[in-house]
Amino acid sequence: MERALTRRTLLAGAAAAGAGTVFAGAGKAAAGGWAGPVRQTAVAAEAARLERALIELRRDIHQHPEAPGQEQRTAAVVARELRAAGLSVTTEVGGHGVVGVLRGTSPGRTVAYRADMDAVPPADIVGTGPAPAHVCGHDVHTAVGIGVARVLARLRRQLSGTAVFVFQPAEETLSGARALIDAGVLEHMGIEEIHALHCGPFPVGQFAVTAGYGLPGQDKAEVTLSGPDALDAARRLAADIGALATVALPQTPVDLERLVADARTPNGPLARFVAVRAAAQQATVRVSYRCWPPERYVEVREDIRRASTPYTGAATRFPGEPLPAMVCPERDGRLLAHHLCRTAGRDTVTELHAAFPPFSGEDFALYLDRIPGTYTFLGVRAPGAPITTSYPHYPDFSPDERAIGVGVCAMAGWIAERTHKAQGLPGGSRARGD
Repeated sequence: MERALTRRTLLAGAAAAGAGTVFAGAGKAAAGGWAGPVRQTAVAAEAARLERALIELRRDIHQHPEAPGQEQRTAAVVARELRAAGLSVTTEVGGHGVVGVLRGTSPGRTVAYRADMDAVPPADIVGTGPAPAHVCGHDVHTAVGIGVARVLARLRRQLSGTAVFVFQPAEETLSGARALIDAGVLEHMGIEEIHALHCGPFPVGQFAVTAGYGLPGQDKAEVTLSGPDALDAARRLAADIGALATVALPQTPVDLERLVADARTPNGPLARFVAVRAAAQQATVRVSYRCWPPERYVEVREDIRRASTPYTGAATRFPGEPLPAMVCPERDGRLLAHHLCRTAGRDTVTELHAAFPPFSGEDFALYLDRIPGTYTFLGVRAPGAPITTSYPHYPDFSPDERAIGVGVCAMAGWIAERTHKAQGLPGGSRARGD
């Protein structure tokens, strides 16, 4: 077995076809050539060569944040970089989505890597902000995705199968994944599984895997009241519905530290939770809530109806189906954890035992409802830095840029391993977890 790369090695060393018609370059890899698999030592060497350029790329994207659905410039940068690396590229997929295809030189599987590109809207920044800003790390995600594509393109002769790079718009509005799926990305490409990283409040160099867990979905409700005291009644009802919460929204850095610790605790406080936001607007109470496990939505909806019943003229409405929770198949998550322990070192891997963070949705859930995959938190917290500098949506979010090379090194090796696996062999099954 190849010698594992240490955490120190990762931190120190990791830092053109035109647009096609519909998903250019789709399909299985051509026969012939070196049968791989790509070696992690080669991945690490290529990632090290790209580290400075990827940091500069991230800084450029960071300085030009674009709101959900408005990612024209970012998409153009992504398409330019992928074409320069020799990938087949399709633009304007599901809005401003970009899809790049890299085919290896020997047969294998078709595996996707997803990166989101949009910035956080002002209203979704903690305390609100004056303009969209990259305070969720999507600029880092984009840089990592481009880095993985460039590394594997340089090692193409050793690559089996097909790697598909999906750069998604409009994640912050939870609409981009649906648009890409509706555009046929998964079916047209024959994608068998999909993987992603997301910045998280863990030490730089560390990964938090989510085997069997992930992120909660989101549901919304509206309760309209009538009668002469409707305004006052709406305020009381908002308080009653808010009391359904079993966990409080974090108010201080200490609260955030506790949430991170709780998410890593088996059978801890976040193993089952309801998080609720309820606000009275005139005579209407608007509710947004998340819960875990996902099947609790039925229970919470009934609790909201029950809380509303005593109020005169209360009309309760649920505008649509809940956004599904993102649940990573346990089997796939454990395979990734094993890969990271083997290639990056056991001290780089931590495991989450709850949906985390408990107050965020993620439309990556829609991909995982259809095919297997993994979603892993990439530690971006600099040594000694306050937790808010690595916790998404806080205005002082400032990730340690060394995480870019760490993510590229890990995911390039992982994608190469997954495309190399033969269907039906261990690690190559489409099963959603055993």
